[in-house]
Amino acid sequence: MLKTTPLNQVHRAMNAKMVDFGGWDMPLHYGSQLDEHHQVRKDAGMFDVSHMLPIDIKGNDVRTFLRQLVANNVDKLTLPGKAIYTCMLNPQGGVIDDLIIYFLSENWFRIVVNAGTAEKDTNWIQAKRDEIAPELEILPRRDLAMIAVQGPNARNKVWQVIPGSQAETENLKLFQSTTLDNYFIARTGYTGEDGFEIILPADDAATFWNALHTAGVAPAGLGARDTLRLEAGMNLYGQDMDETTSPLESGLAWTVDMKSERDFIGKQALLEKPVTHQLQGIVLLDRGVLRSHQKVVAQENDNMYEGEITSGGFSPTINQSIALARIPSQISVGNEVNVIVREKKLRAKVVKYPFVRNGKVLIEQ
Repeated sequence: MLKTTPLNQVHRAMNAKMVDFGGWDMPLHYGSQLDEHHQVRKDAGMFDVSHMLPIDIKGNDVRTFLRQLVANNVDKLTLPGKAIYTCMLNPQGGVIDDLIIYFLSENWFRIVVNAGTAEKDTNWIQAKRDEIAPELEILPRRDLAMIAVQGPNARNKVWQVIPGSQAETENLKLFQSTTLDNYFIARTGYTGEDGFEIILPADDAATFWNALHTAGVAPAGLGARDTLRLEAGMNLYGQDMDETTSPLESGLAWTVDMKSERDFIGKQALLEKPVTHQLQGIVLLDRGVLRSHQKVVAQENDNMYEGEITSGGFSPTINQSIALARIPSQISVGNEVNVIVREKKLRAKVVKYPFVRNGKVLIEQ
């Protein structure tokens, strides 16, 4: 029996193509994945991300607990509503999950974790709570829904739907949030475009979704979400990193605070293990499509090196096949490499990602 979000019947009423996504019944597209992708890049689209899980952590010394739990430093969070992106690591330095942490007050932080890891994450957080700060409350919030509204016109359209929201959110910077009535509104996203991720009571989700649709926001499914995040160079858990990979070799060094004296789970392993690989962008020069697990081979200074694509696909914005790949550190941006596709070597180029942000192509064509 697949799990469903509060918007399941709304998706079906909109004739969405529904698929099994990690045990959840989710919309793949509403007719055209390509149109939905372009709608987000050029106007505004909305995604049901209610399969993701907000977890509220409440009590004294929440900050002390999170200092040890995650790799980024929550001491950066001093303004209520401010958020950081980080990883939660195992003792071996592998990534249990990537997540966003919101600072609401000294006694209340909110974590939003991925759907596929939600149960694992909750169990891990509760176990570490029992070891470090047993007085804290860990509150998974399945009573809430989450809708992402993304695109250059996304904020304007949200302002049309939520009375008073423009005055409350117009000056929100990226990775800031605020609460207005029953709406928790964060200026975050997974598409490389501006917009909001909005958490609200599950019972209100369908009415809000339909109001956004009436305001001209196009529904978008998992297919467009994946091509958008790939163009934006954003990691997907389970592909670009997992419990066997270091964040330092997954393009996530910026989410790991190694400078402060603060200790955190996995820090010692990161200090002891040399970094030998890097996550880089790949653009295919020959005809074909890049996919995860394809081998990347390159020659540098008479030495042969091998890496692997972690995420790949066709970029609707660039009209080329692109990928993220974990490759040896010796392979430089600008190098030409070969990707093994169906036992054939196809020419490709290593580039610095993101490929697209805010509707603009950032790589040389």
